Amino acid sequence: MSMTVIEHIELTGSESSIVLDEIPADYTDLIIVLSLRSSFTGGSNSNMLLRLNDSTGTYTTRGLQGNGSSTSSSDNIDVIFSGYTYIGSALPSATTTANTFSNVQLYFPNYASSNAKSFSTDSVMENNATYSVQHILGHLWSGTAAINKVEIFDSNGNFVQYSSATLYGITAGSDGTTTVS
Repeated sequence: MSMTVIEHIELTGSESSIVLDEIPADYTDLIIVLSLRSSFTGGSNSNMLLRLNDSTGTYTTRGLQGNGSSTSSSDNIDVIFSGYTYIGSALPSATTTANTFSNVQLYFPNYASSNAKSFSTDSVMENNATYSVQHILGHLWSGTAAINKVEIFDSNGNFVQYSSATLYGITAGSDGTTTVS
């Protein structure tokens, strides 16, 4: 297995979304690593949303959440955010510890197949060690086209300066004998 950086974006100002659209179809899987912070001032955290290939098609999400003192599970969260998929609320707001960003990883296996796409999200944030949020989510997108564009949104504000996204391509078969299709 090998990992290659396909695209890296670091915001130089406030932006309503981050768009990764330099996605070739010649890798086996994709990983997106995000470091995000919101301009939202109405609470300690905001919601992160995602859209693939400009599609408002069907997204389904199942998840687990922990907040430092309790846990919960959720089923079909996406009905609340029509046209997007929910990738967690581990997005620190402007009212949390200064200069603290979330850590998010999205994993897209077999992203170029002609089948519906499953993917996962693992995200975490904290506020001065007094409040934390972690999500582990499983997603399904009904689209059958290869993923060639990923848009990440803040549902309540904008992403602030220094928020970043790095897109990696994963190539299986680095042993020279496995065929990648």
